[in-house]
Amino acid sequence: MIYLDNAATSFPKPQRCHEQALSEYFQISASPGRGGYDAAVLAQERVRAVREQVAAFFGGEGFVTCFGYNATDALNTLLQGLVKPGGHVVSTRLEHNSVLRPLHHLREAGVCTYDLVPCNRLGLVEPEAVARAIRPATELVVLNHASNVLGTVQPAAEIGAVCQERGVPLILDVSQSAGVTPIRMRQWGVAGLAFTGHKSLLGPTGIGGLVLDPALEVRPSRFGGTGLDSASPLPSREYPERLEAGTVNLLGILMLGRCLDYLQTPEAQEAGRREATLHRRLVEGLQDLAGVTLHCPGHGPQRVPLVSFNLAGWSPGDAGMVLDGDYGIAVRAGLHCAPLAHEDLGNGDAGAIRASLGRYSTGEDVEALLSALAEMLGAKS
Repeated sequence: MIYLDNAATSFPKPQRCHEQALSEYFQISASPGRGGYDAAVLAQERVRAVREQVAAFFGGEGFVTCFGYNATDALNTLLQGLVKPGGHVVSTRLEHNSVLRPLHHLREAGVCTYDLVPCNRLGLVEPEAVARAIRPATELVVLNHASNVLGTVQPAAEIGAVCQERGVPLILDVSQSAGVTPIRMRQWGVAGLAFTGHKSLLGPTGIGGLVLDPALEVRPSRFGGTGLDSASPLPSREYPERLEAGTVNLLGILMLGRCLDYLQTPEAQEAGRREATLHRRLVEGLQDLAGVTLHCPGHGPQRVPLVSFNLAGWSPGDAGMVLDGDYGIAVRAGLHCAPLAHEDLGNGDAGAIRASLGRYSTGEDVEALLSALAEMLGAKS
């Protein structure tokens, strides 16, 4: 298989990192924070260390890391824990359903209203447009840092400055940008961040969470045991336990920590530079193919390494099936859980084809895709 769907999940994973974490897990797999004996204390200490590692990785030193399943889980926790009755939220039309559906639910339940800011022709959300959308009742701004459809990286620092000036917290969804481009929470004025571990952070599925300024008051939406003050019927008010009812995913946390270590190595950084070079070749190769419509093409620091496009004479679904069945190439076809982005592109019914690179993609992978597309276009001409 030629795997070009890394925006969905990275594949393959760095096996050494995962094996190291698994070995550690077998040695200390007690329940973190649920006992005073050595193994439980050691497990809790390792979880604490990865919490700090995650916060530092995102430029949020001193911020709180709360673990969850993934970015969707974290975004639900933040939205439902921050929005109050009568409140207003500003977000964008580039958002994933992990933001759109919770906002729709909250509006249907009569809790809040929201406005979605469009992007410009370059695929960027303009800070001035966010400023115009903020009202006196606005409680937060939610921004998709990198679009999973266009690949564009938004001007988070400039939007963060707008939010700080207006006294509105900025929540950043870094599902596509984490592990690809540097993120600086404190420097950019980001109050809360949702991440997932299984994309460009190279970790396993089922681990993610949020990093937040401890001054941000997020109401818990799930309740249960935390290992603290068990006699009380009230949930803990302390972070991170406030947002972590039940036992955390120790194995996933250990694997995430090992992968973050790896991402700091020269080997991984060189792989990242190679990934950027391959992205440029992919974009330019697609531009050279008559019959390919590229959506907001570009490469470089303001893009993550993915590209969405349509083929003349092919529906995205059919093209994806042929690429898989006839050429052994895995891409993603459809709406990519971001229906409004596709609606604004004019392909809201069928969506597009998306090819996304990863740390282990090769030049041969890119050339195989370009060759296959040329043959498919030739068959329709």
